[in-house]
Amino acid sequence: MRALVLIHRWLGIAFCLLFAMWFASGMVMHFVPFPSLSETERVAGLSALESTGLTIAPRDALMVLGEHDLQRLRLVALAGVPVYIGARQDGTTKALDARSGKKLVVDDTFALASARAHARARGIDATHATLAATESHDQWSVPNGLDAHRPLHRVALHDAADTALYVSSITGEVVLDTSRHERAWNWAGSVLHWIYPTILRKHWAAWDSTLWWLSLVAMIGALAGAALGVVRLKRFHSPFRGWMYWHHVLGLSCAVFVLTWIFSGWLSMDHGRIFSNGKPTAGERTRLLGTALSQTNLPDRVDIKTPSREVEWFAFAGQTVMRVIDQTGDRRLRAGAQSGPWLSTEQINNAAKSLEASCAPTMTIPAGDAYAARSVAIGAPVYRIACGETWFHIDGADGRIIEKLDASRRAYRWTYQALHTLDFPGLAERETLRTLLIIVLCTGGLAFSLTGAVIGWRRLKRTAS
Repeated sequence: MRALVLIHRWLGIAFCLLFAMWFASGMVMHFVPFPSLSETERVAGLSALESTGLTIAPRDALMVLGEHDLQRLRLVALAGVPVYIGARQDGTTKALDARSGKKLVVDDTFALASARAHARARGIDATHATLAATESHDQWSVPNGLDAHRPLHRVALHDAADTALYVSSITGEVVLDTSRHERAWNWAGSVLHWIYPTILRKHWAAWDSTLWWLSLVAMIGALAGAALGVVRLKRFHSPFRGWMYWHHVLGLSCAVFVLTWIFSGWLSMDHGRIFSNGKPTAGERTRLLGTALSQTNLPDRVDIKTPSREVEWFAFAGQTVMRVIDQTGDRRLRAGAQSGPWLSTEQINNAAKSLEASCAPTMTIPAGDAYAARSVAIGAPVYRIACGETWFHIDGADGRIIEKLDASRRAYRWTYQALHTLDFPGLAERETLRTLLIIVLCTGGLAFSLTGAVIGWRRLKRTAS
């Protein structure tokens, strides 16, 4: 008992304000997520593609960029320049000027012009846009998804929303946008909640270890407190008075939520330590998508007959699929004689057969499925390939493997995602009720944590005197 008291007392003093911060910032994050560029925003910011000035054919672009390791090849117009962007399986990219056939040079002038064109296409005022900085990381560009584009050119638009656009130094594309509203609220939300100061977060391994250990120690302190709270009950009544009484009562009232929330928050930093990481192996990816793009399967010219924003060729199930996004944002995919807005069930089944002979026929994941995944495009289907106990979710919009779900990863979906964000079937579809529950529960956790802060402060004052 004495050990429990000491563990809870001193860990509580050390972590009570951290708990309060997590509950308060968690509520903010529910309403204002961390800044990102959505697929809808990305497509809306693309300029019209024209055949004029396009002198390099796709198959020639592939040869220059690297025929043996590119999985995808895109053609877009940036700052009035047609550009080929090649992507490897590991996500790294290369870019080629489609007029000269030379490597695209994204200097300050090009970055500013690209940002202005993107803003105008989205109807954002870019009259007074200026280049603010070129740097590897800042507070809003620390996520690892942007690593393939660093350093980033940050362009301040000086519009009513104080928008900032981040341009890749590799591809010349806008890859992130932020507004004054997002930045202000995220200081009280994600930056605090994830302990996201740039100096720490830009070193992923250090940040990952820091958060993992902090959450683990905090959870131990909470567990010790829950055990003490039950032991100290006297005939279902608290024997304490004042702040101790409220800490005891609130702690018992919120115990289940606090413990599951801290536990699931700790699991958000799992990254393969306990559960599988949800990523297919290189061999699985190759069998599903096929080998890299080949010159023989790419056209020797591009004739853009209808107004388009983007043309892409990607390998899928042994075929080369061509995807076109027109000026309205609609998509059309073509592979051989097959054509449609999305990949067909037949195409996904062909991929499944190349993966494993035992894979079940593909199914389209219905709305409300407990393990549903989101497509990059609104309205696009997500397909599930089930190979025994292992599932693969494929985006029907562009053929990407969204995730690999084995038994371990499905368990992670419940122990982390459901517990931490209340993403339970039946509740996720009732957003107002879910939001209300999150506010009530986090407010209870916040009040409980603040009573601990007061008690801890008084203990420190007595100790110091």
